[in-house]
Amino acid sequence: MEIGFFGNFQNKLGESPLWDPRLECLWWVDIQEKSLYAADSDGKLLRHWQFSQPVCSIGLAGQGLVAAFADGFALINDNGEVTYLTKPELTKGPLRFNDGKADRQGRFLSGTMQFGELPGAHASLWRLDKEGTAVQVEENLRLANATCFSPMGNILYFADTLEGVIRRYPYNPTTGSLGSREDFIDTREYGSAPDGATVDAEGYLWVALIETQSVARFSPEGKVEKMIEVPIPYPSCPAFGGKNLDVLYVTTISDSGNRLRTEDPNGGRILTISNLGVRGLAEGVYQYKYHI
Repeated sequence: MEIGFFGNFQNKLGESPLWDPRLECLWWVDIQEKSLYAADSDGKLLRHWQFSQPVCSIGLAGQGLVAAFADGFALINDNGEVTYLTKPELTKGPLRFNDGKADRQGRFLSGTMQFGELPGAHASLWRLDKEGTAVQVEENLRLANATCFSPMGNILYFADTLEGVIRRYPYNPTTGSLGSREDFIDTREYGSAPDGATVDAEGYLWVALIETQSVARFSPEGKVEKMIEVPIPYPSCPAFGGKNLDVLYVTTISDSGNRLRTEDPNGGRILTISNLGVRGLAEGVYQYKYHI
């Protein structure tokens, strides 16, 4: 196993790494800077777009990318132009969208998070359907995270970070509806709440344990199989990429704008973890029904 840095990029709130096999590049966002980036496998910058709203999570789309901006779902074309599809009504206090992933059938899921000392749990998980309409599929959350799918696409993994538990739901590939929640992994046993997550080709779950500066691999039965300590604080989200999907890219945070801040000179850089002996899966692609 080898751990290195991807390019010289340093983000405040790096999130949502996404390998694009079409351009053979890694996309990611800096939520604090309202920015979207792409770089090739050598770390050469290919794209950098800044928007008026924070872009919080991204997925591949039939043309360009699909994105959860702070206030709603949109498509981003190859020139960085944004076309909003829908802005769901986010009620009861300051909320924004957060982590998200495309499922394996052409939809995109993203959850919201709430700010400050807002009492109660008002965040939720939303599904963006192919028609460009959004449906709320889970509620009573505070900070949605760790969204990813099993290799067959029939299981959704998901977490409310402040709860500290990764959940597992049966996921209907035909309708996108959720079955009954199952508490799958309590990451507090490993000293940290969960942040972003991804699934490898063997169906194992990789989770950023943001508070213990590590990334964990869990078996389909929920047993910890590997624990990797990383060299900088606040790993936020892992994703497999590279030509053979055998490099694990991990975004990190240097200044989240609230409680997460580091003076580490490498804070906010993107990590590469190679020679793991496992490969990832190609990410799902959002299939918008109407071409723009």
